[in-house]
Amino acid sequence: MPPIADIYRFLSKLTVVKIWNAVMLVLSFYWMRLTGQIKIWGQPMTLSVEPTTACNLRCPECPSGLRSFTRPTGNIKDNHYRHVISQLKDRLIYLIFYFQGEPFIHPDFLSMVCHAHEQGLYTITSTNGHFLHDDLARQTVESGLDRLIISVDGTTQKVYEQYRKSGNLEQVLDGARNIIKWKKKLKSSSPQVIFQMLVVRPNEHQIDELKVLAKQVGVDQVKLKTAQIYDYEQGHELIPTIDRYSRYIQKSDGSYRTKHSLDNACWKMWHSSLVTWDGRVVPCCFDKDATHELGSTKDQSFADIWRGEKYRAFRSQIQTGRDQIDICTNCSEGCKVFY
Repeated sequence: MPPIADIYRFLSKLTVVKIWNAVMLVLSFYWMRLTGQIKIWGQPMTLSVEPTTACNLRCPECPSGLRSFTRPTGNIKDNHYRHVISQLKDRLIYLIFYFQGEPFIHPDFLSMVCHAHEQGLYTITSTNGHFLHDDLARQTVESGLDRLIISVDGTTQKVYEQYRKSGNLEQVLDGARNIIKWKKKLKSSSPQVIFQMLVVRPNEHQIDELKVLAKQVGVDQVKLKTAQIYDYEQGHELIPTIDRYSRYIQKSDGSYRTKHSLDNACWKMWHSSLVTWDGRVVPCCFDKDATHELGSTKDQSFADIWRGEKYRAFRSQIQTGRDQIDICTNCSEGCKVFY
């Protein structure tokens, strides 16, 4: 359960226009479920923006870590970021500064957060925590960032580095302590600080230890996230042995499949969207190489893309066979996040 201060801060950012827009999105989604007709009666209420594709770590199931992108890499330009936000800010509720890469590598990242805060948006980012030195921690608290998710995939260096390749756990914990310190010094209730563990086989035995560590550091919440594995069919060393934390289940022949069935509908296609660092609009965070580009915010208004033929065709394709779309076959939509 998020702290009361975070709930209040979220509610304080809502407006009649934003609430009405969210209601219209829900209605249009269920209209599609009822009639099969694709209607979009609103703008996205959640937007993910990719600050950068660069990352300092080498995590084994991440295109940034593997340096395996087929699309161009780089940093979003501040003026283009502001151009996108100006089109959506009146109806947007959540602005997520993350897709691929480490957001704090972008030199103007906190300036972008400040701008979003000034526009009345609830802001979220996810970080590996290696850049939160004392001064940057202070700036982060001062930026107005609402939620800071810090990846802590182990409570000892030996376990942590099995997934967070090239990472330093103590540096991450020091960064978290810096944030907590400056929240207290500045008498700020934000950001809400979350320790998130991507549960994999090497760290699953440390879940309880993480909860103790989080309490010691003083963070607000712990989240346990299931891991996406690319080549899971024949098993993988990262698939947890604790069933509730795995997205995959073993079949009678020894191979693996995803636990959940793929419904031919996706709420994400109605309430959220994603803009890459170079302005491409893609369906969601599973399209890591932007292979399903739906338009470019450098060439078109976001509204034209959102209601355009490519978006409509992709939504229609989901209706007719989500299991036939590559980025959907390993999707976690509908999977649990454990607290």
